[in-house]
Amino acid sequence: MAPAAASGGSTLPSGFSVFITFPDLLFIFEFIFGGLVWILIASSLVPFALVQGWVMFVSVFCFMATAALMVMYVIGTHGGETSWITLDAAYHCVAALFYLSASVLEALATITMYDGYTYKQYHENISAVVFAYVATLLYVVHAVFSLIRWKSS
Repeated sequence: MAPAAASGGSTLPSGFSVFITFPDLLFIFEFIFGGLVWILIASSLVPFALVQGWVMFVSVFCFMATAALMVMYVIGTHGGETSWITLDAAYHCVAALFYLSASVLEALATITMYDGYTYKQYHENISAVVFAYVATLLYVVHAVFSLIRWKSS
């Protein structure tokens, strides 16, 4: 199968076809796992406040931007213009990079947890790390296929 066909063509879908075309189908999973990261980081104790702040920023920013893009694609705001394909590819590349940095920092903070933290807090942080890496993988896959779509447009 050609790369353009594998990525749902060289145009962005509109309406509810957003939920059945690849890679735009990944919006749903990015939304879910990004929300889980946001909830877990907000409820957990991280040894370094700066790390928690960055991970919160990344999770909230990506959650809101993904939700906004998904809604705009469903209502057809893009109108089939190629500039939106560029925006889609750029956003997913930046989101993948942000989530990778947040995942690594959260993993480092979890590894360095020491006395004063309960077993439950440690497990919350492990869950946040796992979901952050899943979100990173989703954004990387979406970025790769968005770049293929961008190149073929």
